[in-house]
Amino acid sequence: MIPQKKSMRKNIVLLLISALFFSCSTKKEILFFQNPENLESMEKMKNFEPVFGVNDILHIKVSSMNEVVAAPFQMNTGGQSQGGGGQQNPSLMGYMVDVDGNIQFPVIGKISVEGKSRSELESFLTEEIRNYVTDAVIAVRLLNFRVVVLGETGQSVVEVENEQITIPELLAQAGGITYDGKRDNILVIREIDGEKTYGRVDMTTSDVFKNPYYFLKQNDIVYVEPTYRKVKSAGFITSYTGLISLATTIFGIVVLITR
Repeated sequence: MIPQKKSMRKNIVLLLISALFFSCSTKKEILFFQNPENLESMEKMKNFEPVFGVNDILHIKVSSMNEVVAAPFQMNTGGQSQGGGGQQNPSLMGYMVDVDGNIQFPVIGKISVEGKSRSELESFLTEEIRNYVTDAVIAVRLLNFRVVVLGETGQSVVEVENEQITIPELLAQAGGITYDGKRDNILVIREIDGEKTYGRVDMTTSDVFKNPYYFLKQNDIVYVEPTYRKVKSAGFITSYTGLISLATTIFGIVVLITR
């Protein structure tokens, strides 16, 4: 009987060790930017500029030493010129890109802006407007740049002011990824030419800086998936720790009864 009891105790210890093993996360699952030494040989990323698309709202300011000659090119917002004080609806302060990818601009008329970057549109408008205003300076800004983040992080809609945001910056603003979120398989849903597409981002490797989805675009949706452990924890019986705990409890009861 004594050897049998020792064997039972040994089995219980092994079950408890297994429970601890399955309930722990590994370093590889948690740490960001692993193998940072790879960054030394990585080429510098080119400057990223988002391009404009349908339903984007553009703020376009035309400046000149002579405000009178520049006035015809300013948007009329109900008696206020662009940049007027007070809180206003962004759509009333800017030009919305229509379904054909165009905006209607004063004096010049219809302008195709879909697929153009900010610098490209500024160059185009500068060339056009200087036919009328020789010292015109054009500044273009995207008013409705936002990214949605969901899943195992602080869920929110992040408004971007400088028209440039990366995956790490977005996650930091959203409160980071919880221990129950996958860091190596973040989903980015993006619309390109009117069609939905997607990409995956692995935050655990330094190669993330070369990922084409490292820089986010307006209206991207970022989803941090739950880990397998989190999904299974939704039901006690279906989780590893739940099964091991249940087996350990039953085993202990059997031992007590048969002593």
